[in-house]
Amino acid sequence: MLRAPLLMCLSVAMVPLGAQAERLRVATYDAGLSRKGPGLALQALLRGEAQVEAAIAVIAQVNPDVLLLTGMDYDAGEALLGAVQERLAQSGAPYPYRFAAPPNSGVPTGFDVDGNGRTYDARDAQGFGYFTGDDGMAVLSRRPIEAARDFSEGLWADLPETLIGGAGLSPELMAVQRLSTTAHWDLTLGGAGRPLHLFAYSATPPVFDGPEDRNGRRNHDETAFWRAYLDGRLPQKPEDGPFVILGKVNLDPVDGEGRAGALHALLADPRIQDPAPQSAGGLAAEGPSAHRGDPRLDTAEFGGDAGNLRVDYVLPSADLTVIGSGVFWPGAGDPMAASVALASTHRLVYVDLDLP
Repeated sequence: MLRAPLLMCLSVAMVPLGAQAERLRVATYDAGLSRKGPGLALQALLRGEAQVEAAIAVIAQVNPDVLLLTGMDYDAGEALLGAVQERLAQSGAPYPYRFAAPPNSGVPTGFDVDGNGRTYDARDAQGFGYFTGDDGMAVLSRRPIEAARDFSEGLWADLPETLIGGAGLSPELMAVQRLSTTAHWDLTLGGAGRPLHLFAYSATPPVFDGPEDRNGRRNHDETAFWRAYLDGRLPQKPEDGPFVILGKVNLDPVDGEGRAGALHALLADPRIQDPAPQSAGGLAAEGPSAHRGDPRLDTAEFGGDAGNLRVDYVLPSADLTVIGSGVFWPGAGDPMAASVALASTHRLVYVDLDLP
């Protein structure tokens, strides 16, 4: 079993909310707010780089009430997140509450994981990263974030029914290797009505490894974590109430590489519903390929052999009422199409909920 994870409880007292509307738009988005050195993403934002401005425009256009940002660098003072928060407010999309925590990406393991004779390369970290805080994640919200559980320090080997055994790790590395490439969080959103839990994560791509399929195995287990949590098979037990699982799963259910068993099990779990968000842009962007999946469901445009894939998800619990969903991928004639393409290879995915 996973060792007792770090439990963080917090109160956020910033700008008070008024009466909470019944409708809540929950979204996930890799906005491309990461660079290959500490502080470089913040500099890009402050300079008004076109890619960052495009990402801000996308978020402001969709205007979700709760947003998980993946692919975003973390700094201890949350200067980048604060700057993004301020820039969005200037664009008409204010978020009075935010949450971030140090990711595993870039944290050294102290081992030569990739076998190249060095121990502090990006591939030797707990999660691939050029520096500590590289490629993390954060949440912006219009509902108060009342508490947080951070499971990111849990060891991969401690997950029930883990696939780590065939990943080619030494016993010494297995003793320190964490499951989360980036992070696994359970955030409690307060406000009017019942609390809503956000189960947020960003998994490793199931590629860029060898025949041992280390990344494919880990990607599988990062998704398998949530069913183990819901089943009560981890030291921390989930609280009762509605939830949303969301994030960059980095896996398509039918196309591309990877071990899809855990994702299939999650999508078929009766406690969870898949609204299957769609876009017209994904359909129009479909190129000649052997893909079997519905291109309207795709959330990323990778090009090359990978093509377009569904890798970003917002999955509400079955007791929530879904009143709408979508992948923000406008067609070529839409004035936002250029911003969407410039901002990121990923597309913003959202689900509209009618909360109890």
